Amino acid sequence: MNEPGTLLVVGLGNPIMGDDGLGLAALDRLRRDWRLPAGIELVDGGTWGMRLLPVIEEAQAVLLLDAIDAGRMPGDLIELEGDELPRLFGHKLSPHQIDLREVLAVAGLRGTLPPRLAAVGLQPERIELSAHLSPVVAGGVDRMLAAVAARLATWGHPILPGRTPAVA
Repeated sequence: MNEPGTLLVVGLGNPIMGDDGLGLAALDRLRRDWRLPAGIELVDGGTWGMRLLPVIEEAQAVLLLDAIDAGRMPGDLIELEGDELPRLFGHKLSPHQIDLREVLAVAGLRGTLPPRLAAVGLQPERIELSAHLSPVVAGGVDRMLAAVAARLATWGHPILPGRTPAVA
């Protein structure tokens, strides 16, 4: 479990459904290629659904990484914040969004929704059985991570490119 007041970066998606695996691919790249200060926890949310509820409720801030179907051009960067994220109603933003929508709705009803909540993602090109991102989405991961870094900096948690030193 995360420490109270932690900033969570949660990768979402299904890695065997093509571009739907974007959130997990971006989380892996963030873990591998960026230096993160104390207070940021990376969470592989996969397709956890309601099992994410206690993790999200304990956080001070949550940044979701996901393929977001907003009807734009494949690979377009999409950023959503607070009320822009669907809770009870609204259009489906990804194949597993129903579960996330329910998690956010329950946390909202319980008064435990983190004060800072945002999502960064890319418009998927294809959601189909495949273990690989489409070329256009794979090519946008660096742009997506730059947006993640900018968002974290505005929340007072700047990150820098470069591998995190191994802990002895």
